[in-house]
Amino acid sequence: MRIKLLNRHCKPCRAYETDSGLDLRARLEDSLWLQPMCNAVIPAGIAIELPAGYEAQVRPRSGLSKKGIMAVFGTIDNSYRGEIKVTLINTSMQRYEIKPYDRIAQLVVAPVIIPQIRFVRELSETNRGIKGYGSTGTE
Repeated sequence: MRIKLLNRHCKPCRAYETDSGLDLRARLEDSLWLQPMCNAVIPAGIAIELPAGYEAQVRPRSGLSKKGIMAVFGTIDNSYRGEIKVTLINTSMQRYEIKPYDRIAQLVVAPVIIPQIRFVRELSETNRGIKGYGSTGTE
């Protein structure tokens, strides 16, 4: 994977060598206050070039999640070359300060399988069938 730094302070890194995610930083000039139940789109200061057959996924950081600050899961397709941006949502009842270059999300690279699509009138039957959300109970 090739990474173009759009801001030298936004260099993504892993907290530990074997971590799957690279921490993304907020490319902000000034602090941003994220109000309760509001969201903001924050530039991450990088653009990427993925190897063929891969995608990148923007994911929440657990340290922010436990404070109620959630990064919205996002997909970066192989052909995208623009700046990566992160949508953060404040699900808490307290405003939250995002400072310039704070770590705000993770970037995880994953292989992509592109199956051939066939449109059919019927699907094969299974034991589960059409039972969906909550079909196995809550316990």
